[in-house]
Amino acid sequence: MTPHRALALAALACAALASSGAAQAGSVAGSSGASRFCDRGQPLTAAEQDRLLRFAAVLREELADVDDGVALVSRSGLDLSRFDIRYSHAALAWRSETGAWSARQLYYACDESRPRIFDQGLAGFALGTDDPAMGYVSVVRLPAEAIAALRPALLDGPRVQHLLASQYSASAYAFSVRYQNCNQWVMEMLAAGWGELPDGDDLRARAQAWLRDAHYAPQPVQVGSRWLMLASHFVPLLHLDDHPDEDRSAMQLRISLPSTVEAFVQQRYPASARVEMCHDDERIVIHRGWTPIAAGCKPGEGDRVVSLRD
Repeated sequence: MTPHRALALAALACAALASSGAAQAGSVAGSSGASRFCDRGQPLTAAEQDRLLRFAAVLREELADVDDGVALVSRSGLDLSRFDIRYSHAALAWRSETGAWSARQLYYACDESRPRIFDQGLAGFALGTDDPAMGYVSVVRLPAEAIAALRPALLDGPRVQHLLASQYSASAYAFSVRYQNCNQWVMEMLAAGWGELPDGDDLRARAQAWLRDAHYAPQPVQVGSRWLMLASHFVPLLHLDDHPDEDRSAMQLRISLPSTVEAFVQQRYPASARVEMCHDDERIVIHRGWTPIAAGCKPGEGDRVVSLRD
């Protein structure tokens, strides 16, 4: 496995580890091997920033009439098409009493070398993409009964923090409390709300038990190379010691990804509705339904198109 491929594997979850405003505001730990994940590439140009802000405005429009103000949101990050993965980072968007939307999410705090929970505005969420030339965002609107059970847990500070692991791994196994990635935190947050799980130090273990009982079964990511067993030696935020031996031998990892989160939500609440948005240099495409937008952000029949050339 090449270092580039291993770095891509490390991006299977929470690709932009320090793209959130809070993470960028902190100083990067210079001695940490994880710092390479915290350095953003080239600064956004004025045109790129304008494009992403217009993209964020469309996202706000889609959330404007969400009942009771909670939705599942996901964004693309690094190019993971080699793994047939479009989205790498999921969050739970919630609307405050004043009407402001935030994306509550797990991010990796580079200055502290640990995961944290952070509320980020929708513009920042859109700006966090790794490719300003093309990006995708998915929104899943939940039915009222799902929101009624989830919102109290999502806004319960002690439960939110008890669901946060002390150690981060991009490749965290979905049924181990040793590590956690951003999408796994979302899954356990759904379990705490929908399972009406009371607070406690063992909340993560109970959330994972509830997910098993609810038949949560993330589709394994096919790695395709035994060199992955060595990847953790040079990719600091990639760990495999939490995965079952049989999964490592089969070179497939059961990781929580936005696609697995969405599949679980659709299974549990079939009335949930999905809208997918993408942008390139020329346009924004808005597509409704559970089928994906065509690769390359190409509009299909019935899709709405917003020009970025205006």
